[in-house]
Amino acid sequence: MKIISLNKGLRALWYPIIFGLYLCCPPAQANNRLRQNQSQWQQNQISGTITDGTNPLPGVTIAVKGQQKMVVSDFDGKFTITVSSTDILIFTYLGFKTIAVPVEGRTVINIKMLEDATALQEVRVNAGYYSVKESERTGSIAKITSKDIEKQPVSNVLAVMQGRMAGVAIVQDSGSPGGNFQIKIRGINSLRADGNDPLYIIDGVPFSSETIGFSQTSGTTPSLTNPLNSINPSEIESLEVLKDADATAIYGSRGANGVVLITTKKGKAGKTTFSANASTAVGKVTRMLDLMNTEQYLAMRRKAFTNDGYTEYPSYAYDVNGTWDSNRYTDWQKVLIGGTAEISNFQASVSGGNSSTQYLLSGNYRKEGTVIPGNFEYGKGSVHFSMNHASDDQKFKLLFSAGYDAQKNNQPGVDLTATSRLLAPNAPALYTQNGELNWENSTWTNPLADLKSEFLSRINSLNANAVLSYNFLPELQFKTNFGFTDLTNNESRTRPSTMYDPSYGVGSQYSSLNTNATSRQSWIAEPQLNWYKTMGKSKLEALVGSTFQSQRTDRLFQFGANFSSNNLIHNLASASIRTVSRSDETIYKYQAFFARVNYNWDSRYIINITGRRDGSSRFGPGRQFANFGAVGAAWLFTNEPLLNDNTVLSFGKLRASYGITGNDQIGDYQFLDTYISSGNMYQGTIGLQPSRLYNPAFGWETNKKLEIALETGFLKDRIFLTAAWYRNRSSDQLVGIPLPATTGFNSLTANLGATVQNTGLEFTLRTVNFQDADFSWTTNLNVSANRNKLVAFPGLESSTYANRYVIGESINIFRLYHFTGMNPQTGVYEFADANGDGQITYADDRNVVVDLTPKYFGGFQNQLTYKKLQLDFLFQFVKQKNFSYRPGVPGDFINQLSSVSDSWQQPGDQSPNQRYTTGTNGEVVNAYYQYSDSDAAIVDASYIRLKNISLTYDLPLQLAKEVRCKLSFQAQNLLTFTSFNNGDPELAYSSYLPPLKVYSAGIQITF
Repeated sequence: MKIISLNKGLRALWYPIIFGLYLCCPPAQANNRLRQNQSQWQQNQISGTITDGTNPLPGVTIAVKGQQKMVVSDFDGKFTITVSSTDILIFTYLGFKTIAVPVEGRTVINIKMLEDATALQEVRVNAGYYSVKESERTGSIAKITSKDIEKQPVSNVLAVMQGRMAGVAIVQDSGSPGGNFQIKIRGINSLRADGNDPLYIIDGVPFSSETIGFSQTSGTTPSLTNPLNSINPSEIESLEVLKDADATAIYGSRGANGVVLITTKKGKAGKTTFSANASTAVGKVTRMLDLMNTEQYLAMRRKAFTNDGYTEYPSYAYDVNGTWDSNRYTDWQKVLIGGTAEISNFQASVSGGNSSTQYLLSGNYRKEGTVIPGNFEYGKGSVHFSMNHASDDQKFKLLFSAGYDAQKNNQPGVDLTATSRLLAPNAPALYTQNGELNWENSTWTNPLADLKSEFLSRINSLNANAVLSYNFLPELQFKTNFGFTDLTNNESRTRPSTMYDPSYGVGSQYSSLNTNATSRQSWIAEPQLNWYKTMGKSKLEALVGSTFQSQRTDRLFQFGANFSSNNLIHNLASASIRTVSRSDETIYKYQAFFARVNYNWDSRYIINITGRRDGSSRFGPGRQFANFGAVGAAWLFTNEPLLNDNTVLSFGKLRASYGITGNDQIGDYQFLDTYISSGNMYQGTIGLQPSRLYNPAFGWETNKKLEIALETGFLKDRIFLTAAWYRNRSSDQLVGIPLPATTGFNSLTANLGATVQNTGLEFTLRTVNFQDADFSWTTNLNVSANRNKLVAFPGLESSTYANRYVIGESINIFRLYHFTGMNPQTGVYEFADANGDGQITYADDRNVVVDLTPKYFGGFQNQLTYKKLQLDFLFQFVKQKNFSYRPGVPGDFINQLSSVSDSWQQPGDQSPNQRYTTGTNGEVVNAYYQYSDSDAAIVDASYIRLKNISLTYDLPLQLAKEVRCKLSFQAQNLLTFTSFNNGDPELAYSSYLPPLKVYSAGIQITF
C-alpha cells in the first residue's frame, strides 16, 4: 500500500514538470525527456532463476535497494518481482556472496551465486537442544550435509562419515549386504567392548544402537541385523557429531562417547515439486589374496610329507595321493566371492507448501545382490514424511516427522571368504555331470553345501517425532519434544539335511532351525523453556528442560531340530525337538533435568555452561542419580578493535572446554540377582538357576573431558584452519571382576578403579583454491591422531587381566613373543626367552607390547565445479599396524599365500618361512603359532584409498525448462594404495568378506 500511495503522489507532480518543459524546450525535446522520465518510474515485472552454478537455490532473498520490497526464490530457484528499470536488486543467501544487480530495463535476470567462505561462519549448527552460529560455538562439532551424503552409493549412515570428520574413526566389519560398521569418537573410553558406542539422535529422538541379532542365527556372518541400517542416508539433511564436553554434557551419561545428531529432510515453501532418482550399481571385492597355484601348493604338500618322514602319502591326503587331479586348478576366491553384486536404488519425493505450512513425502527402495553364488539379496524400503506449520503470528510452531523402514535380508548362514582362501587349488569340481553337488566320494566338503544354510532377517522400524513450540514473548519460548520408536526383528538360520554329504545317511530329521524374535519400543518426552535477551552489547541465552524416557525390549530365542521334512524347516511346530534358548523382557527407564546458560559480549567473549542430572534404572538404589556438566569459553580475537583493519587474518577464535559426562551402557539389571530357566525338569517342574549376583555398589562410569582449540581464517576465510587438542579420562570402569569358581559365578559386574585416558590432536583445513562465475575449486583436509593409555588399574598384577593390559600402555595392545629369527640348521622359528627359564611359555615370555591403535587417520576431499559439471573425490588414509594373514601351519591340508613358497628346504638355508609340516611335527607346529603371536607377525597395514568419487552433470533442457535432469556417476572404494599384501587393509586379519568396490550410475528428474 505504501508503494501504491507513493506512485500516486509522484504522478501528481507530472503536471508542473510538463508545463516547465513546454516553456523551456521545443515540444519534441520535451516529449523525449518526458518519455525518459516515465520509463524510469514505470513498474515492470522481473523474473529469473537463481542457481549455485549446478543446482537451483531456494530461499534466496531478493530485495530492492533502498526499499522495503522483498521476495524469496521458490524450490526451483525461481522468483518474480515488480520494480522500475532504475532499481537495483540485492540477492542474499546464507553461505553465499551477496550480489547487487541493476535492472537496467531487463525483464529476465538469471543469477549464479558464489559460495562465501566467510559467510559460512554464520551458518547455524545443530547442538541438540539448541542451535548456534558456527562462529560462536564453544564446543567441538563436526558436520556434513546432504550435499556430501547424496554423492555416496551406500546404505548405512555410518558409511557416509568415513574419512570426512576429524576424530571420528569408522571401520567396516564386513562387505556383506546389511553389514555393520564400528565407530569410535576420539578413541576407546571403556574396557567393555560394548561400552564405546555413541548416542544417536534422529530429529530429537534417541535411537538405540544396541544389537538385536543373535549369534546362533547370524552364524559366521557378522552383524547383519545392525539397527542403524534402518536409517536411510538419502533422507538425511545433515549429520552433526558432538565430541567434547561442552557439546555433549547436556546429554549427560548418554553423551560419554559422543553424540551423532541426524536431521532428516524437511519441506520447503514453494510450488509442489516432484523428484525421482534412479540408479544402478555393481560391486566387486576390493582386494583378493595372492594364493598358491596348484604347482606351488602341491610342491609345498609333498615337501611337508618328506620333512615329516613319510615314504608314501596317506589315504586321507587326497590332494597329493592321486585321488584328486593334480593338474586341476581353481581360483576359489574368484569362484566363491569373486562374483558381481548388482545394486539398484529408486527414490521419489514430493514437497511444497506456503509460508505457513510445508510438507515433504518421500519413499525409497534399495536392493543389493551379493558376490557369492546363489540367489541371495538384501532389500530395504522406506517412507518418510515431514510437516512444518507456523501460525500467522509465528508464535505457535509445529514440526512433525515420521519414518518407516522395512528390511529383508536373505544371506548364506556361512561367510565363504575363509573357505575361498583355505581350499586346495586342485580340489574337485563343484557339480557332477548331472548338475548335482559333487562330494567326490566323500573326500571333501563341498563349499556350496554351506549356502544351503540360510540366514533370513526381517526388520521393521518406525521413528516418529513431534515438536510443539509457543512464543509467549519475543524472548521466551516453550517447546516440547515427543518421540516414539518401534523396532521389530525376526531372524532365523536354517541347516537342512541337504547340506550334508548324502553318503552319511543323514535324513531330514537332522535339519535344525534357530530363531530370534526381538522387539524394542521406546518413547520420550522433553519439555523445555528457552529465554533470549539482548542488552546493549550483551546477549544472554538460557535453557531449562527435562527428559522422560522409557524403553522396553522383548526377546525370544528358540531352537528346533529333527524336522519331518526339509520343506517344513521354517515351521518350528514341525520339529520333534524344540527348546527355548532364551526369553526375557527388559525395561529401561531414564529421567533427567538439564540447563544451559550462554553469555555473549560484543561477539568477542562467550561462555557456555551446561548441566544435567541423570537418573537411570540400570543402577541400584541410592546410585541411580548423578550430576554431570561442562563449561566452554571462546574468545573471538579478530573482533577486537586492534584487528579491525587487518586484511590477512579474517577470523580467529580460541576456545576451551572442560566437563564431566557419564556412561550407563552396561545393559539392564546388571546390579540385580537374576535367574534363568535351567531347562531341567524335576518332578514335572522346570527349575531356575541363578545367573547374576546382586551388587548394591554398582555406580556410574565417569568421563572427564578437556579440550583447547584454535580456529583461524585467512584472506576472507579462503583458507580456514582448525587445530584442537583434547584429553578424555574415563574412570570407575564397569567390568566383570573375576570370582573364584567356588562361588558358582565367573564374574561380578562392578566399578573397577581403572582409568583409561585418550589424548589427541585434530586438524582441519578448508581452502577455496579458485572461484569465479564458471569455475570453482575447494579442498577439505582432516587429520586426527589419538593416543590411548591405561592410566591406573589397582591390583592388575594379581587379576585375570594381568596378561591383557599394561599400565601406561594402550588398552588396544597385544602382548607378544619377541622373534629372534629362524634356526638355519633346523628350519624352525626361535624366540626370546624373556625370563630365562629355558622354555618359551605363553604366560611368561610375551614381553613385547604392540599397540594396534592407528597412529593417525583422515580424509582429503576436493570439489571442482565448471558450469553445470561437478566433480567430487575423497581420499581416506590410515596409518596403522596389524597382524599379517596366517591361515594355518604351512604344509597342512590348506592353501597358503604364494609368498610362503619361499621356505626352508635344507640345513643352512636362510629364508623367511620355516620348514613345512603336515601337522605331525609338534615342534614346528608350536613354533608356527608362537610366530603368529610374535612381533614378527605385525606388519604395516597403512593405506590410502580413493574412498569416493562423484561426477554430476545438469543437462541443459531447452524444450522443458520446468524440468531439471541430472546425470551422475559415483564410485566407492575405487582404488587402494597399500603395502599390505594380506587382502584389504581395512579388514586386516579378518576372515570376513572385504568391502566392495562399487560403481554406480544414476539419473535424477525434478519438476
